Amino acid sequence: MVNVHPFNDAETVRQQRNLTNSQKKNNRSTKEGVLVNSFVKDKDNNIHTSLSETKDAFVISEDTKMPEKLYENTRLPDRKLFPLSIAAIGVMGAVAGLTAFVSRSAKISTELAKEKWLPAVTRNVQLSRETTQVIYQMVQNPNRKTFIAGAGVFALTAMAFMGKTFFDGYKEIWVKRREAEIQKDLQENLVNVETQSFSGKMQIIRSMLSKYTQDFEKYLTIENKKNITNFASQKNSSLWFGHKDKNFIQNNSNSSGANILLGLATILSVAGLGYISLKNLSKSKKHLENYIDDTKEIISRLVKKSGNETKNVDKSNLEHLFLAVDADETFVRTQINNLNWPQKEKEEFIDYIVTKIKTSTTKVNPNIGGDGTPKPAFNSFVEDYRAFFYNWLLDTSNPQFKQLFIGVTGITAVGYGGKLTGDALKEVQVKKINAETELELQKNLVSTELRNFKSKKDAAIKPLVDEFYKQLQNGKDKEELKTMAENILNEIKNGPPFVYS
Repeated sequence: MVNVHPFNDAETVRQQRNLTNSQKKNNRSTKEGVLVNSFVKDKDNNIHTSLSETKDAFVISEDTKMPEKLYENTRLPDRKLFPLSIAAIGVMGAVAGLTAFVSRSAKISTELAKEKWLPAVTRNVQLSRETTQVIYQMVQNPNRKTFIAGAGVFALTAMAFMGKTFFDGYKEIWVKRREAEIQKDLQENLVNVETQSFSGKMQIIRSMLSKYTQDFEKYLTIENKKNITNFASQKNSSLWFGHKDKNFIQNNSNSSGANILLGLATILSVAGLGYISLKNLSKSKKHLENYIDDTKEIISRLVKKSGNETKNVDKSNLEHLFLAVDADETFVRTQINNLNWPQKEKEEFIDYIVTKIKTSTTKVNPNIGGDGTPKPAFNSFVEDYRAFFYNWLLDTSNPQFKQLFIGVTGITAVGYGGKLTGDALKEVQVKKINAETELELQKNLVSTELRNFKSKKDAAIKPLVDEFYKQLQNGKDKEELKTMAENILNEIKNGPPFVYS
């Protein structure tokens, strides 16, 4: 037989690798306790001379069925490739739907009036990063200045990247060291919590042993069989399994009433806010109608004035006013026909205004989006501290470029450093508070763990005690019952759930 040390197995080595000294000591003590209880203390109790004594010793019932759950064998339905098939069909259905959408869009476009067509757009390529803009300048305008400025920007970029990498790494290392210290303190504090749990479980066992010892001793002193039966009936009616201690506090406040009130308040609030919103929209509509009426009145006065004085009315202003009120064709014709213009000019202007009002889209300003030609256009709107360095290198004789670069770069560096420091302090503080929260949680869970242990202990002992009182009523011999009682007490002390769990 190979002699294996109980503390050198792979699982124990793995468990103890990251434990503190106190936790390693507790872990070894736990295993020693299990080994002693399992192989030393119970050794003498396993010697029996007959099945009758064995049944008494282990409190074996005459007929105990296996739990029904043991024979359940429910299996999940195997759908096999059905989900994959549905997915494949769904994807291809979506592709078919998309092609149908494209086909219908092409058909609609051919039948749509010209003024309703979407405008052609220039494809704008935005040079928003300074390094991209620098490369574009070097390609578009290769000269000494652009190459020197570009090289300077790339050198500054590399310096900033390496500095950022260094400080990011330093922050992570600092946070990791603080986290290790926090975890060490947490593990040291948890030793006391684990000790409270262990001590509480031992106290539960001692209390149960004391109670059942007194109960069994009371029975063993009774001589009369009638009194034995009465005593057993009383014990069966007063078993304390599942009993809640008088000191056990449980807060189960009924919040259904509060939830109903909260729901009603929410509904009333939503309805009230909806009414206010509709009322505000009604007011907005009235204000808009007043604005339209006022604008139309301005158009009428402008047309009347131009008709009495001169035909040189401001067409641009008149166009803007017609578009502002989204005037209908009748109003446009009525007002323009009152002008002292040639009839041909009137008709052209009416057609222009009516078409523009009916047109769904307009072209973007050429200075921003190009002239509408569907070809690439390049724009550069850079928000980058390196842009100021580039400008300074292009014209080093301008001291304001230098000051701009120093100021913006300094603010950027200080801002990043402040953010990095703040993030590091925040992470450490969050980890510290989380560790404190974990410690408080574990402290609060001690009582829960003890109640759980007590409940499971009762569940393990109850069938044995029931069998004891059953044999008591059937008139079993006192010596045999005494053996049963001793083994029940042994089960309370050493049986599951184990105090080392």
